[in-house]
Amino acid sequence: MPTDSPAPADTPRTPPAPAAQVPAPFPERAALPDPGPAPTLRDPDARAPGPGGPPPATPRGYRAVFAVAEFRAVFAAHLLSLLGVVVSELALTVLVYDLTGSPLLSALTFALGLLPYIVGGTLLAGVADRYPARRVLVVCDLLCAACVAVMLVPATPVAGLLALRCLVAAIAPVFTGTRMAALTDILGEGDLYVLGRSLLRIVSQSAMLIGFGTGGMLLTVLSPRGAITVTVVTFLCSAALLRFGTQDRPARAGTGEGAGGTLLKESLSGARLVLGDRRIRALLLLFWLPAMFVVAPEALAAPYADAIGASPAALGLLLCAMAVGHIGAELFVGSALSPRNRSRIVLPVAAVGLLPLLVYAARPGLPLALAALALAGAGAAYVIGLDQWFVDAVPQELRGRAMTLLTAGLMTVQGLGMALAGLAAEFFPVHQVVAGSGIIGTVCTLLLVVEVRRTDPRRMPYTEERDGADRHVTSR
Repeated sequence: MPTDSPAPADTPRTPPAPAAQVPAPFPERAALPDPGPAPTLRDPDARAPGPGGPPPATPRGYRAVFAVAEFRAVFAAHLLSLLGVVVSELALTVLVYDLTGSPLLSALTFALGLLPYIVGGTLLAGVADRYPARRVLVVCDLLCAACVAVMLVPATPVAGLLALRCLVAAIAPVFTGTRMAALTDILGEGDLYVLGRSLLRIVSQSAMLIGFGTGGMLLTVLSPRGAITVTVVTFLCSAALLRFGTQDRPARAGTGEGAGGTLLKESLSGARLVLGDRRIRALLLLFWLPAMFVVAPEALAAPYADAIGASPAALGLLLCAMAVGHIGAELFVGSALSPRNRSRIVLPVAAVGLLPLLVYAARPGLPLALAALALAGAGAAYVIGLDQWFVDAVPQELRGRAMTLLTAGLMTVQGLGMALAGLAAEFFPVHQVVAGSGIIGTVCTLLLVVEVRRTDPRRMPYTEERDGADRHVTSR
């Protein structure tokens, strides 16, 4: 974004010129310590131009993000750990089924990867701001590696395997929220942060396509526990990359409500402050609600494929189509659109992003269903601009807890959306359930778009903006 710091609290405000970002409504942010110089956008090892020589071209777009050495370490760690997690999920599901012969327990293994997110994201969120980010990230990786290592012990019972799976899932939102907040230290709060988050999302989507295929191939040559061993190695490599590839920065929460109290108190007070602010709450819901409804066709892909007489290969295409659409749209928006234009498309794209699911009302065949899913996946590209709005709206001392809550809520609502879609499919045809998700989700999103527009600081009177910020955030 053009500027990363708001005007001092005692500076008279004038209507800002239209810009790609939404100014943060928290005047107290001006009193925070200077975060230091912005990260360099060139490789520090690059040679300076000689006398009279042309200046080196400054990297732009995604290349500029990769020019930051610390981000390269974060990116590599994310790629390794994510692939390991996907492989272990598949291998653990097979292992539990081999040990019990129970489809229910095998399916529960997947579900336990989502359910604990809300617990860890709510009760442990204070960790993200209370301790230095690098320490939190490395310790989270080591704890996950230890949990997975215990899974490899043949004497570990099935109940123990499921409990360890829950523990890893409870740690995940703390790790993700801390990393998201740390990216603002590594890349700044402007366009580099937005593109960095975009790259991590693209990796996450790609890992779902590559990881399950890799896991399937590993299981043809290794036992389930042998495949799970890969995850231990990836977690340890991730910890090493983060430990030696990123700087050690001080903890974020040195002041503010809840600082210095117990971890649980800090976590809950952070959640109360985040959810109590009208602007931040509206932005969180704009992340969550569309995601809750868009998972319906994925959750019901198997019964829909059966209903239209599609082959198992077609089922794989139905499961991949949305991710392919998401990756393609995010790459286009991140590389082809300016920050101003990415901001402009947030609300329009969010408002119509679920409409492609209405195609299911006609019970389409495979080609049309794949096209609708790819378009629905492309609708998620609005998030790249929403990232900038969110980081602008959240004060620095709450950023780790806010982003941990964002991650936990996102995973939880997706799990809830899958469960509700499955429940509805017990009473209605699958194609009607998917179309209904598109209709209900669009109505809810439109209402939410109105709320986000109302809370835009550029549209609010100065006194309402000031009073809202004081009421919700400053109670010191």
